[in-house]
Amino acid sequence: MISYIISQTQLPEVSVKNTIALLNEGGTIPFISRYRKERTGNLDEIQIGDILKYKEQFEALEKRKEAILKSLEDQAVLTEELKQKIKEAQDLITLEDLYLPFKKSRKTKAETARKIGLEPLAKIIMSQNASDIDSIAFKYVKGEVASAEEALEGARHIIAEWINERTDVRNNIRYQLERFATIATKAVKKKAEEDEAQKFRDYFDWEEALSRIPSHRLLAILRAEKEGFIKVKINIDDERALAKIEARIIRSRNACSEQIQIAIQDAYKRLLFPSLSNEALQKAKEKADEAAIDVFAKNLKQLLLGSPLGEKRVLAIDPGFRTGCKIVCLDAQGNLKHNETIYPHPPKNDAIGAMKKISSLSEAYQIEAIAIGNGTASRETEALIRKIRFKNDIQVFVVSEAGASIYSASKIARDEFPNYDVTVRGSVSIGRRLQDPLAELVKIDAKSIGVGQYQHDVDQTKLQKELDNVVENCVNAVGVNINTASTSLLSYVSGIGPKLAENIFNYRAEHGVFKSRKEIKKVPRLGDKAFEQGAAFLRIKEAKNPLDDSAVHPESYAIVEKMATDLNKKVSDLIGNKDLLEKIDLKKYVTDTVGLPTLQDILKELEKPGLDIREQAKVFTFNQNIKSITDLQKGQLLPGIVNNITNFGAFVDIGIKESGLIHVSNLSDGFVSDVNEHVGLHQQVIVKVLEVDVPRKRIQLQLQS
Repeated sequence: MISYIISQTQLPEVSVKNTIALLNEGGTIPFISRYRKERTGNLDEIQIGDILKYKEQFEALEKRKEAILKSLEDQAVLTEELKQKIKEAQDLITLEDLYLPFKKSRKTKAETARKIGLEPLAKIIMSQNASDIDSIAFKYVKGEVASAEEALEGARHIIAEWINERTDVRNNIRYQLERFATIATKAVKKKAEEDEAQKFRDYFDWEEALSRIPSHRLLAILRAEKEGFIKVKINIDDERALAKIEARIIRSRNACSEQIQIAIQDAYKRLLFPSLSNEALQKAKEKADEAAIDVFAKNLKQLLLGSPLGEKRVLAIDPGFRTGCKIVCLDAQGNLKHNETIYPHPPKNDAIGAMKKISSLSEAYQIEAIAIGNGTASRETEALIRKIRFKNDIQVFVVSEAGASIYSASKIARDEFPNYDVTVRGSVSIGRRLQDPLAELVKIDAKSIGVGQYQHDVDQTKLQKELDNVVENCVNAVGVNINTASTSLLSYVSGIGPKLAENIFNYRAEHGVFKSRKEIKKVPRLGDKAFEQGAAFLRIKEAKNPLDDSAVHPESYAIVEKMATDLNKKVSDLIGNKDLLEKIDLKKYVTDTVGLPTLQDILKELEKPGLDIREQAKVFTFNQNIKSITDLQKGQLLPGIVNNITNFGAFVDIGIKESGLIHVSNLSDGFVSDVNEHVGLHQQVIVKVLEVDVPRKRIQLQLQS
């Protein structure tokens, strides 16, 4: 396993060994990357995640080897040579090729031919020595074999199967597919005229190299095929492929070689190419999935680490026309204080009444900020709010509603607000997203947040796993206030999980707020291991020990106390005191288990304990004159917010229903290898309108530096 992981990651052996040991001990990625730097050689969470991925891959390979060896033993066909080859196999493809001749498959043409006694004839043909093969074939005319031609046909089926099972032949075709395969598409005429088909019309007649097709294009093509709008075909030069097989097998030019040539064509057309072209397409799909999942993961990370407004009193609005605008007032901790509905827009048009209501509620609940959902009637509602003359300085924000409806109908929302309907819950979610995006978004299945590309077309298990890792890493990077966190947020804390999160929540409800990290140990079923993994990520505000509201691990408290004693100070004197901290000689505190990386982290944390790594939320205003796609004109410069990032570009919200696309070619004057190097999710940008296609509702933009 160690050498396999090193070959895949190029990481030092000692780092890989120690990381595997920590993972086997139940360590989580956030805990290991933050608090076990000496053992891992200072690996970050991405490197540790890679070690875990290849560890699981290796274990899956070993499990499959065991299953195959047992099957071969049961069939009494396992030789020492075959056993060795299986044990040395480095990937599933090689392994399955070795197992292919022994697979118990459904009834095949070759199997039928064997049962009627044609295998000896196949062996004679393959020897390529016989000259009068028709006379030899005639000897096999008996029983179910009616003629010499039937005998030869049956023998060819057996030969075709042998050719199909040859690893060298399979690998040669794989090589050609890898190097020269193209993916070609053709429209299905009956369905091509449908409205739904039009978004795929670029692929009604398309061809390009399979090895170079971008992730988003392959996933789009496969979706179009799945929905029945196009047919997809993988192509290589068949004549060259057949010539390569013949060169490997045919040694003479006689009647036998003619039969083998027919068998090769049959093997290629019926067995080899269908199977291996599917395999090549599947490999390309896996590669596309990885790229798409990576895009989704990067977007999700940026979204979760979006700028929080912090503990401010918020009035949140879920805007609408006919059904009105749902308003909620939240206190600084996100608790619901008031809710009602106003009708400023058509058909009721009670704008004056709505403005008075918002003004009075803002005064009554001492509102500091207003959050408006970015869905239907968002722009109209924002314009209305900006007309109000508030007594205090109130900031106005437009907040993404993505996934809010999923949350409002979820069990989590019902448990939080059993006496309120989905519209109120949705408004609360909008307000809380402004206060703390991370704390609110963890309640929603990450796949429902709607960032990324073709998320429903990729491997859902891999996607879920990657997104869970992202959420866990983000939650632990920020830290969690144990006394205010929801069970959803607590469940992502290192070592905690859903059950312990529930126990923490119930303990808090019964005993009141936690006063120290030591008290966390009193939570039912929260043992030493869970405490070790999670304690440093759980923060306690205004605790007696100031370290309880920091990222310093409880196992290192003694070190900090020693530092304070050596300076004749209290621990609290060290907090935020840069001059005092600079006097500490870290080398004095190095031990066998605690090295400079950990000590440097401790010092950094003492300087700014519990510092939020996220930026503060900033107010943003769209161009008020642009209300629909028809208001756009070529050459306009507009403010916008990046609301999605894909491999082919970034989508920007410019304040109307349709988002515009900055294609990769319009992000920079030079070559763009990674969109994330030029823009970030929720980044405020200035864009230039390049093209507006009103019928197709497409807007092409260019990023302005």
